[in-house]
Amino acid sequence: MSEQNLRVLIIGGGPAALTAAIYASRANLDTTVIAGYQSGGQLMLTSEVENFPGFPEGIMGPELMDGMRRQAERFGSKFIDADATRVDFSARVKKVYVDDDVYEGEAVIVATGASAMWLGLPSEEKLRGRGVSSCATCDGFFFRGKEIAVVGGGDSALEEALFLTKFATKVTLIHRRDKFRASKIMQDRAARNPKIEIVGDTVIEEVLGENKVEGIRVHNFKTAETKEIALDGVFVAIGHRPNTDIFTGWLEMNEKGYLVVTNETETNVKGVFVAGDVYDYRYRQAVTAAASGCKAALDAEHYLEALAGEPAEILTAQNW
Repeated sequence: MSEQNLRVLIIGGGPAALTAAIYASRANLDTTVIAGYQSGGQLMLTSEVENFPGFPEGIMGPELMDGMRRQAERFGSKFIDADATRVDFSARVKKVYVDDDVYEGEAVIVATGASAMWLGLPSEEKLRGRGVSSCATCDGFFFRGKEIAVVGGGDSALEEALFLTKFATKVTLIHRRDKFRASKIMQDRAARNPKIEIVGDTVIEEVLGENKVEGIRVHNFKTAETKEIALDGVFVAIGHRPNTDIFTGWLEMNEKGYLVVTNETETNVKGVFVAGDVYDYRYRQAVTAAASGCKAALDAEHYLEALAGEPAEILTAQNW
């Protein structure tokens, strides 16, 4: 088995997948990226990225993803702009399907990411990246001196609300129930913070504004009151869902559906590696996703180097 015949399949199109593609293809591995119909990951919804190293003036999220992709293509990565629909990891040569088409590789890097859960409002979708966000650490800086709302009732929502008080003059914390799911210590911190106003039993009916967020219309279940609140941003913190459905039955997952890794990037299936938010539910940053993509590519390269040295009889699917 020559080095040129060693094939790497990367599933995903965000910073983890694209960094893995840069490293894998630069290592002279035959690299195919099944990037999905909406390549670029969550950064495609981010108007400006100011915390990615190397861009002192900031860079637009789609521009950053386009640059990463062109860099991967420069080293020979091939891209399939369609969604992977199923996988077969039963043999040494792994198979990834895109509808009726099948792609094969000796190593697979799963970097399908996680999707933020949204409220499902047309106005919310229209203003995403224009004041509607799902990442306080990504976008909080842009709301310095402004009033904003955070939606959610878990630890993540309260953590985001507390973090955003570093920038905003007021944070309205909106929860559809009268009690939070968050830990008692987080509830106490939020209640003590003078910049946070807690509004329970309330849902957002509409995000107001044409080209940017100008306010929200909310409805209170207990009082039946509907009113408008003027503000500049809405942070939705009702959770993330890992994009792992097609790996059910193949890769080990935790109770929330995130992939479980050992030794940094390895999964329970030999030859399948993981990068990015599909397993990292703590940091969820572009730079940490890119770093894990680098690790996954290097681990895949070392795995394939060892594979290339195995006698042919050991490489048969029957013996695998």
